[in-house]
Amino acid sequence: MFKGSLPALITPFENGQVDVAALKKLVNWHIAQGSNGLVPVGTTGESPTLSHEEHDLVVETVVSEAAGRIPVIAGAGSNNTAETVRLVQAAKAAGADGALVVTPYYNKPTQRGLIAHFTAAADCGLPIIIYNIPPRSVIDMTPDTMAELAQHEMIVGVKDATADLSRVPATRMRCGADFVQLSGEDATALGFNAHGGVGCISVSANIAPKLIAEFQASTLAGDYATALTQLDRLMPLHEAVFTEPGLVGAKYGMSLLGLCSAEVRSPLTGLMDSTKDKIRAAMVHAGLLN
Repeated sequence: MFKGSLPALITPFENGQVDVAALKKLVNWHIAQGSNGLVPVGTTGESPTLSHEEHDLVVETVVSEAAGRIPVIAGAGSNNTAETVRLVQAAKAAGADGALVVTPYYNKPTQRGLIAHFTAAADCGLPIIIYNIPPRSVIDMTPDTMAELAQHEMIVGVKDATADLSRVPATRMRCGADFVQLSGEDATALGFNAHGGVGCISVSANIAPKLIAEFQASTLAGDYATALTQLDRLMPLHEAVFTEPGLVGAKYGMSLLGLCSAEVRSPLTGLMDSTKDKIRAAMVHAGLLN
């Protein structure tokens, strides 16, 4: 169910509020562009600055607008297990197809604590994608821990943002070929799939959904020669978007396409002019702007 290009969907704002109309348009645009799924209210969706009511509103809006045309994996992570369970339950009630649950940040649980946390989330009865991102959460879920969790029927895969491509075969050996491995790092997504991955939860796909969906299709068909030519077009965009926090770059790029406002919430700030120039140039290189 979960494969290919799955944009880590931004949350559009207008005058400090969630722009529901723009969000609905984005869902339909992504479907028309060929995205294989959507992942709202992850970090790229500015979940740390959304209220619980806004978080639920975004999930409900995306699920309703997608209307089953492509799967929706709702961000449902927290460093509080009880809050994570509430978010997963809300995602399930909204009709999401899965939940993305990050390893708890800041409080640094042991591997035993990770097992307890993810088991509680999975017991809600919604398919869970583990989000392993040590640079942000400080902790790293080991492949052995993931293998133990993969025995739970509702823990179906991982978003791996370690950028360590050796993790893909290591996880495959422990969790099995059916365990869904999605990259969380645009720049290494080709190598990730070559090692056994099946897709990417992508920030850059907010700006270039059609090209990234085509790139993912090439890798999954084993056509790496075509994928390399597509990556040549995309790599400057990946680099430019992450010059400053990626979601800020994504929103600016989308604003150039007339899709939404570039507005973000504090403590994030708008881009420096030099970064704007890099993103615009990268979009021209990719054929997204004239």
